[in-house]
Amino acid sequence: MKKFAKILSVMFAVIMIASAFMVGANASSAYQTYTYSIDGYPLLSPDAYDVEKTVTSADMGLDIPLNAPSDIITDAEGNVYIADTKNNRIVCLNRYYKVIGYIGQFINGVGNNDTLLEPQGVFVTDDTIWVCDTGKSRIVAFEKGTYKFIKVLEAPESHLFENDAVYKPVAMAVDDYNRLFVVSSTTYQGIIVMTDDGEFQKFIGAQAAEISAWEMIWRRLRTEEQQAQQEQNIASEFNNIAMSSEGFIYVTTSTIDENTVRAQILAKAIDGKYLPVKMLNTSGDEIMKRNGFWPPAGEVDFLRNTAKASTTNTTNDGGVSKIIDVAEGEEGTWSIIDEKRKRVYTYDKNGNLLFAFGEEGNMMGSIAAIRGITYQGDKMLILDSTISTNNFTVFSRTPYGNTIIEAIKAENNQEFTVAINKWTDVLKSNSNFDAAYVGIGQAMYRNGEYERSLEYFESAYDTVNWSNSYKEIRKEWMSSYFLLLIAIIAVIIVAVTLFNKFIKKVNAKATLSGKKKTFGEELAYGFYIIFHPFDGFWDLKHEKRGSVRASLVFIAVTILAFFYQSIGSGYLVNPEGNYGTIWGQALSVLVPLFLFILANWCLTTLFEGEGSFKDIFIASSYSLLPLPMILIPVTIYSNFCISTELSILNFLTVIAFIWLGLLLILGTQVTHDYTMGKNIITILGTLVAMVFIMFVAILFSTLVTKMVSLVTNIVTEIQFRI
Repeated sequence: MKKFAKILSVMFAVIMIASAFMVGANASSAYQTYTYSIDGYPLLSPDAYDVEKTVTSADMGLDIPLNAPSDIITDAEGNVYIADTKNNRIVCLNRYYKVIGYIGQFINGVGNNDTLLEPQGVFVTDDTIWVCDTGKSRIVAFEKGTYKFIKVLEAPESHLFENDAVYKPVAMAVDDYNRLFVVSSTTYQGIIVMTDDGEFQKFIGAQAAEISAWEMIWRRLRTEEQQAQQEQNIASEFNNIAMSSEGFIYVTTSTIDENTVRAQILAKAIDGKYLPVKMLNTSGDEIMKRNGFWPPAGEVDFLRNTAKASTTNTTNDGGVSKIIDVAEGEEGTWSIIDEKRKRVYTYDKNGNLLFAFGEEGNMMGSIAAIRGITYQGDKMLILDSTISTNNFTVFSRTPYGNTIIEAIKAENNQEFTVAINKWTDVLKSNSNFDAAYVGIGQAMYRNGEYERSLEYFESAYDTVNWSNSYKEIRKEWMSSYFLLLIAIIAVIIVAVTLFNKFIKKVNAKATLSGKKKTFGEELAYGFYIIFHPFDGFWDLKHEKRGSVRASLVFIAVTILAFFYQSIGSGYLVNPEGNYGTIWGQALSVLVPLFLFILANWCLTTLFEGEGSFKDIFIASSYSLLPLPMILIPVTIYSNFCISTELSILNFLTVIAFIWLGLLLILGTQVTHDYTMGKNIITILGTLVAMVFIMFVAILFSTLVTKMVSLVTNIVTEIQFRI
């Protein structure tokens, strides 16, 4: 019995220890880490960072607690500097987060006592601490280590500033040439660039003003007096800045119209014109790479509707992110913070989202009021400006996060075999991590393993890198089979020439024979019509050169062309591998075609049109021929093209539809013997009639559905009561 009790006590102790371990493990994961899929759906990911600790004012050893801190930054030695805004000071901590000094009261350059007033930004170089003394509209420099006053830079002067301009520096960065890049919260001309003596040099990177298409048209119509009275369209100002290790400048803004940002994200814009985070060179040119599924802008989960989001453990549609700070990490990675969701989004230098994490709440690792972010080696420091806490949280990188950085480092050092191995290790932990597939593919590409790289690029839907690899494969194939390629092109040219001569011969013979046209002659005549529409449509109607059976063939061929396009397009055209059914393609052709025929017949019957329903049907069906003629070769070539050639394929597709539209217009004119003006009016009326017919059809189908539902409910109720 004693032995049994001893065993139970040991088991109980083991359970308690395991429970304590699990609680401790869960305490560092009070949030979810995720990436995005190609459709904007968040995919759960292993944690790249774990909570190491939360550093409070008491932990720091401060004389008075932090009060509304607004900025946090580290220096090369790992020391931490916090803009303690409401306490009118800069708090200086060592790498272990213990206070080593304050910057608040000082003797200025003329020997008077001076103080900071609500400083909102701080930046540290090798020997200087630069402070944005926002409340006094100036920048103050102090000696690093001793915190002795160096100089004050008052508001810069230039004719480029508006007469009523207000200078409020809130953030700044300094490059290796001691040029100051200053963000003023009330300056919309861009980033202020000045020397370390305060001499204004220029504005860079001004945010584009948001002007609607209607506003652009209206501006051209207004008089000079109206222009003067019109309120000026003001660009958005920036709110934060950071300097990269390569001397480039990250800037953020949160005042761009939310709908504009949403539209840019949905369009997957790569120019960054209206996106909330940019990378500028020192000339102000936008140079950020945006090669990921979505441009770096924080949250994209708003793409899903709220009802769907509420059934998952992910965010719902809270709108676009409000980006308020940016910081650079190791190996060109960088992070932004979302004030709205209290989240961190980390990207690589190509704009691929590596991971996102953070939740609002009171649990360990949660941030109540996120305000700033900085890196301290492999640690990430997040500043919380909540009145009740005013602390910062230290996040340490996990083994998973370390493997990602090691893989990126291997890429940067051109150690491609190492990069492949590291990215493979990442995939073992997270098979949904697209950046790993891209990384392996790029490493294989640089090793000359082009065919193997395609598989990995396809896994990440990376069409740009896929195209680069395929370009090398195609180049090798063309050099190996150059003569065969020339022979194939020659055969195609000869075949097209012979086919053209044959069609001309058949059409000429049918014209002179005076006999009833054969089925082959009816089909061949379609190739005459598309190049000679006026004569072609006239003879089609009056000489009976066409038929319903030939029309049905052209419709069927068009349907098959669209079906082949849906299943046979190359990877660059259809990277997601979406395929349509033949019935779906048939509906996409038949519904608009018969709507046009029916609407045109109804309208022309009222306006003295000479064409019958059969005439309109035949003319419209013959007009479809350019679609299969162009779409089939385009679809075939899409399997051999590279990304730079997609514009040619798109252009040819547009030509096919324009050709179809012109044939329908000219066919209607000749069939009904209309003048050009009357025909244009008729075509416009036909389009309106098509919409009206669809509306009536939808209304009728809805009514029938409700009637059937009513009858079904009545029968069910009767059966239930009987």
